[in-house]
Amino acid sequence: FNDIAVAAACALRDYPAIRRVLLVDLDVHQGNGSARIFAADGRVKTYSQHCEGNLFSAREASDLDVDVPVGEGDDGYLALLGEHLPRFLEATQPDLVFFQGGVDPHQADRIGRLELSTAGLKKRNALVYRLVSGLQSAPRLVVTLGGGYPRNLEPSSPPFHQVVQSHMDVYRQCAAAHARL
Repeated sequence: FNDIAVAAACALRDYPAIRRVLLVDLDVHQGNGSARIFAADGRVKTYSQHCEGNLFSAREASDLDVDVPVGEGDDGYLALLGEHLPRFLEATQPDLVFFQGGVDPHQADRIGRLELSTAGLKKRNALVYRLVSGLQSAPRLVVTLGGGYPRNLEPSSPPFHQVVQSHMDVYRQCAAAHARL
């Protein structure tokens, strides 16, 4: 089941003003389900930036796949995002954007393997919100979460707190970004 794909399909079906949808999947795993579901639907474009060493099922071709090396960290991850996402957004000019703001790239995540810091994830989120709000097509933005598997499952542990805090940051930053619009 892919709830983002269902929501995108319903938006295209129920809202005639929505003609182009973009799925920006920044979960640590490739967005292969969405890529496969929409492979033959030109109205939906898929962008997946994921850990190249963390594929847990068959790879599918997204409209743009950005493979991030294991252990890349903030600088390399953000450089790749800054290089690829702006051009893809400009070329796509979507009416609706789904941002899968997975927090499993966080260094406190036990399976993510990308080693992003809390500050790095916040920079990622801010970049997505800024780029989407600056598009000429003035798309609506839907934010979803995914991932986040703390190294320590004890709720009082620092890794648990960091992962939960990162989930909250995705929404808090979105609310703050849209409050200024």
